[in-house]
Amino acid sequence: MRWPLPRPRVRLAVVVWAVLVSQVLLYPGLDGLIAALGAPGGIRAGMWFLVAEVAAFVVFAVVWGAASDSLGRRTPLVVAGALGGAATYLLLPQLPALGVGFGGVLLLRAVGGAFTIGAFSLSITMLMDLAGGNGRNMGAAGIAIGLGAALGSVVGGQLAAVDPFAPVYAGAGILVVAGGVAATVGDRAAETARSTVGSDGDADSVAPDLTAALATLRARPSLAVPYAFGFIDRLTAGFFSLVGVFYFGDVLGLDAAGVGIALALFFLPFALLQYPLGSLSDRIGRFIPVVVGSIGYGLAIIAVGVASTVGVAMALMALVGVAGAFVAPATMALVSDLSAPAERGVAMGGFNVFGSLGFLAGFLLGGSVADAAGYLTAFLVVGGLEIGIALVALPAVRRLTREH
Repeated sequence: MRWPLPRPRVRLAVVVWAVLVSQVLLYPGLDGLIAALGAPGGIRAGMWFLVAEVAAFVVFAVVWGAASDSLGRRTPLVVAGALGGAATYLLLPQLPALGVGFGGVLLLRAVGGAFTIGAFSLSITMLMDLAGGNGRNMGAAGIAIGLGAALGSVVGGQLAAVDPFAPVYAGAGILVVAGGVAATVGDRAAETARSTVGSDGDADSVAPDLTAALATLRARPSLAVPYAFGFIDRLTAGFFSLVGVFYFGDVLGLDAAGVGIALALFFLPFALLQYPLGSLSDRIGRFIPVVVGSIGYGLAIIAVGVASTVGVAMALMALVGVAGAFVAPATMALVSDLSAPAERGVAMGGFNVFGSLGFLAGFLLGGSVADAAGYLTAFLVVGGLEIGIALVALPAVRRLTREH
């Protein structure tokens, strides 16, 4: 008996989920992993290990989006990105035996990031191509991201306790699965492009080069609003991925497995509430989720930094997840609201560029501030930025949500 395949939305969400699992598996045992790769332990070496991958995200996110829009196909590119990322994961543990230093490790991390951002960004773009409501589709992406991060943090911590390279091999296998699932999903990119063909017969799509793709982004300055929120939101995620890991280990005394649980307490409610809150934003609009959610998110981040015990910090991590879930799907849905169907690959690529820049800023700002001024100051700075963007952008969000 042949079982029917799940709906395209479910399969694409699985791809997003798998890419996030593969990435987050490495975080809880980061200190031990970089030591096994020949780097000195500590937050600065961990910072550069994470920065190398995400810097490639910044460079290549729009490249993949522009390529998919111009080709009218996304599925083969998602498959290529997932399998290319898996290959770099498999090569990473071999570098010490080959006599490759930490600089070579960082270069390979950048190559892997260039591949995996294609799988991640374009699978979300394929969700945007589907009918059924932008909030619902982005809610599916959000719940996949949150569940992937939650599972990756818990399993990664357990695997790292066995062997520092175990999370790397597991991540490679999961990326292969992601490529296989993506291969079963049909493309709708050409169909959405045809839906925007004007009466003169010319398609309103992007030209097949990066310059034209960036010009499309500049032609829609309203996208700067969700991009700004995406930047800050992902900055906080990068902050927790680096500073949070070392904070829970250095200050609260947790091992890799405990750090994984702490991260999961954030990611699990973040995941489970994505879909319902994404659908809610379809009904009540994007203003309240984006603005009010960001303020609550920033306050919760600061509270984690001032927590007096492990138990209190763990409970507050769950609160951070709830607040983050209020913001994320509405922000991604706002990108869809503001972009034409044939431009969504570039629009989502641009969102991921700013999000990846936010990740970079979270690593660099958080790591530098924590190293220079302590963990509490780092939490205050990052939480304050989340609150600040909500207050500064409040009038613009109100205007755009009324127009759309």
